[in-house]
Parts: sequence; C-alpha cells; structure tokens
Amino acid sequence: MEFLMKICLLFLCGLISHFVNMFFQKRNQQCYMLGYECFKAADDRKLDTDACVKVVLRNKNLGLDQYRFLLKTIVSSGLGEETYGPRNVIDGREEFPSENDAHAEMDEIMFSTLDTLFEKTGVSPSEIDILVVDVSLFSPAPSLTSRIINRYKMRDNIKSFSLSGMGCSASMVAIDMVQQLFKTYKNQFAIVVSTESIARHWYCGKEKSMMLSNCLFRNGGCSILLTNKRNWKDRCLLKLKCAVRTNIGYDDEAYGCCIQVEDPQGYQGFLLTKNLTKAAAKAFTGNLKLLLPKILPVWELLRYAISTLGKKSTKGQNLSFNLNLKSGVDHFCLHPGGRAVIDGLGKSLGLSEYDLEPTRMALYRFGNTSAGGLWYVLSYMEAKKRLKKGDKVFMVSLGAGFMCNNCVWEVMKDGLEDTRVWEDCIDEYPRKNLVNPFTEKYSWINDECLNFVRLDDQFN
Repeated sequence: MEFLMKICLLFLCGLISHFVNMFFQKRNQQCYMLGYECFKAADDRKLDTDACVKVVLRNKNLGLDQYRFLLKTIVSSGLGEETYGPRNVIDGREEFPSENDAHAEMDEIMFSTLDTLFEKTGVSPSEIDILVVDVSLFSPAPSLTSRIINRYKMRDNIKSFSLSGMGCSASMVAIDMVQQLFKTYKNQFAIVVSTESIARHWYCGKEKSMMLSNCLFRNGGCSILLTNKRNWKDRCLLKLKCAVRTNIGYDDEAYGCCIQVEDPQGYQGFLLTKNLTKAAAKAFTGNLKLLLPKILPVWELLRYAISTLGKKSTKGQNLSFNLNLKSGVDHFCLHPGGRAVIDGLGKSLGLSEYDLEPTRMALYRFGNTSAGGLWYVLSYMEAKKRLKKGDKVFMVSLGAGFMCNNCVWEVMKDGLEDTRVWEDCIDEYPRKNLVNPFTEKYSWINDECLNFVRLDDQFN
C-alpha cells in the first residue's frame, strides 16, 4: 500500500511539473507588437484622375472597349484621388521598367518605415534577432533581407527570411512565422517588412482580366517590430492571441484564380479570374472553422451548436442562426482588396458600416497596397481612437495560392492614438461621398456615338 502511494505521489508530482513547465513555456512564447510604421509616398506620386488618364492613354494597345471597361472598373473599385503609384509609372516608363526602378521602389518603402520604427521604439538595428521580408513579385539576389542588413549593419547571426509569391496575405504568413520562431528562441526582437513591387509589374497589355490589377494595386508597405521579451510587455501595443493559415492550392480553380502570367502579346501581368470569389469563400470558410473556436466564448459556441441541431431536426421551419463574432471580437481589420471584397466579407460576417469603415477608408485613401494593406486599416482605427485596452482585433487576409491567413490581436493598453500616415487627413474621414471623380469627368465615354469618333481628340 505504501509503495502504491509513493507511485501515485510521483505521478502527481510529475503531472504538476508538466503543467508548470507548460505554463512557463507558454508564458515565454508570447508575441508582442512594439510598433509599426506604414509607408506614405510624396504628393507628386499621387495617381489622381488626370494622372490615371495619362497612364491609360500611353497604352496604345487599348481601344474604346477597354476604355469603357477601365472606367467601369475604376469607378466601382473604391479607390479615391490620393493613392500613390510607382515613380517610373508617374514618369511614363511603365512599359520598360529597369532593375533600378524596382530597387528604388523597395528601398524607399523599406528604409523610410524602418528608420521611423527604430526611432520611435528606441530599439537599435543591432538588437534585431529575426528579420522577415515579404515581397511577392520581386526576389533579387542578394535578397531584400540582405539589403536591409547591409544598410543597417545588423549582426552576423541574425536569422533572416525572404518570402515571395504569397500575395496580399503574405504579412500574416510572416507574423505567424515569427510567432513560431519565438517558441524556440527566447528574448528576441523581430522585424517584419511587408510590401509589394509595383514598378516592374504594371500591365501594359489589353486583356481585361489582367487590367484589373492596375486599377486596384498601389504603392504602400509597413514595417512591424515584434518581441517575446516579457520585460517589454508594458511597452507593447498589441499581443498576438492566435493565428490560423489556410492554403487551398490543391484546388486547380483556386490555384489559377490569382496568378502571374503572360498575355498572348507577351505582356506580363497578374491575372484575376471569375473564380476568385469562389476560392476566397472556400478558403475563408475553412479558416474560420479552425479560428473561431479559439476566439469565441464557450457559451456562444454552445448556442450555435444547439441552434444548428435544432435547424437540422426541425422540419418546415426556417431557423437561421449565425455565430455572433462580436461576442469574441471588437474590431474587424479586413484586407482592403477592393470594394467587392469588402462588401463580400462584410456580408458574410454580418458586419455594420461602422465595422467596415476603417477598411473602406484605407482603400479609398491608399488603395490596395497588397500585403501592407491591413496595417493601414489598423492605423486608421488607432488614429480614430477606437482601440481600448483588452479589445480584440480580428485581421483577415486573402492572397494568391489561394490562401486565407487570419489572426487575432489583443490591445494591451489605452491611449493608442498615433495618427501615423493619417496625420494630415484623419479629420476629413470618414468620407461620406466615396464616388470616384471618373464618373463625373468621363462618363461620356459610354456614349454610343463615340464608336465612330477618334478618342485621342476627345481626351485632349
């Protein structure tokens, strides 16, 4: 009997030790965000209505049919007059971009955001342990991570990673990657740089499904500083609660709905097909099945389960119950991919216009900045003083692959009100009228009589 008690006591001690180790291990694996900085180009890079028309008219492959398609697309895109384009496009060199154009574009975004980030946080480049750069369409040698290491003379034992080909959801992949590394390496500082190369990928052909990218994508990016150092907890802005990544690349339609190709004329561009909406819905649904149990309270999950059982067992009655996401989430930071994307996500999640406002305004002011887009939305929330201690922020990203990568952050303190890139205009938002000026200036292009008129004369 005494022997049996000793065995039980040893087992109990081992069990307690296991749970204590798990507790401290999890405690030391937290991912805290210390700061982030979004990129904002100079005013002479703005693609307003007149600048866009100049770019369009330079493309001699386009005819009346393409002009009408572009008008319809731009008007319904959700973009405003103050988005930013690459320097070579503004200067009229989009058809023959150089390697220097791409490097200059990346350097401006990466270095300007990193300079500000280091200055504001007080963290030195020499203290960085992990560096992740995600740029889908530009992967030079040496890598962009090496370019940053060289610029800031970072340590020789830094763990650096360059991610490419992941589209608009790449930033969430990078964040999750850092979180996984934090589980292995303690007391680390990590930098994530999320942006996209537009300079060398402006489409100059006439295929409508490839012209969409020119109407939506704009210059932008963000640098984020993360740590798992507990003594920095009181200085952090947000804490990562959970992240879930979904890739449905096994599905041929999903894989090909958002892909870089050459058109029949040999012009390279990004093809967006009609299967994009279907792929997004499939990836998003699969992701939520894994994510929602991690973020919603038990009582909400039970309510949903009971209502679902009732729906299946009841005949002749229309019982439609949906999960109440707001029982576990306070703010929705959606990918500003376009007005149709925002409308679709808003409808499927049951969100109000107040919930969608940050995403709509980020799209209107800065356009679809690909992987960096989510951080402009978050910055809007902060500038509008929406974020309070304990609030949960749900980030939703969709990208080529096809992927859906989502995460949830917890706000760690009150008083978050840095206006960042919104500093000179936040008081003008939200804009009540999001009508694109193209409607007023160029709606005449749909007049049937123009089928017999030279358009060059009309634009001059």
